[in-house]
Amino acid sequence: MLKKRIIPCLDIKDGRTVKGINFIGIRDAGDPIELAQKYVAQGADELVFLDITATIENRKTLIDLVKRIAKVINIPFTVGGGINSIEDVSNLIYAGADKVSINSSAIKRPELITEIAKKFGSQCCVVAIDTKFEKSEHWVFIHGGRTRTTVKTVAWAKQVSDLGAGEILLTSMNSDGTKSGFDLDITNQVSEIVNIPVIASGGAGSELHFKEVFENTKATGALAASIFHYAEIPIPELKQYLFSEGISIRKT
Repeated sequence: MLKKRIIPCLDIKDGRTVKGINFIGIRDAGDPIELAQKYVAQGADELVFLDITATIENRKTLIDLVKRIAKVINIPFTVGGGINSIEDVSNLIYAGADKVSINSSAIKRPELITEIAKKFGSQCCVVAIDTKFEKSEHWVFIHGGRTRTTVKTVAWAKQVSDLGAGEILLTSMNSDGTKSGFDLDITNQVSEIVNIPVIASGGAGSELHFKEVFENTKATGALAASIFHYAEIPIPELKQYLFSEGISIRKT
């Protein structure tokens, strides 16, 4: 059995770590390099860096910042935002990323998933799915949650898995930043239909929420931001709690 992973997320805007609620109401959360170093010291299993405005501003990911973070961490490092081509992926891998996360570009050109998997290996290709439940269905959103597509979340998850993605980062926009718990329903639906790892994202507010998502879905990772950035739940305490509750977790 894969050990469950605890993954802090650095949402980056203008070179700073930020956090919002339901993808809006963005506020500053600190220096990304300092936070990255802190999370490594605390025993985070992986780190995700998302340049949240790269796509809507039609620019590339902040390569220099990626390089600076990569130099101070020694855990798997996923980078997303503004990735549209194999060249973009190559630049990020060269800068120190272990994996890349694509979202809007995957919807626009699904074959990019296969291209990345063939050139760098499936383990390098993470497809981020921003999902929102409205009109009785879970829909995929792109452009940093600004644009609803006509694509249904579960069907898209199955498609990206079939195209060669190595992992899915599933973010519930309804739950994001609310601290009311992960969306167990859509996380369960997606993790049941694919045979690749799924990272649950959006809604973490307590240690219990992590236990619930690991016990009630097949998610192999749980991602959070604000509770870590603002030191509401230290990672070592979270891991000790999960271990004591019988969750298979990497100890710090």
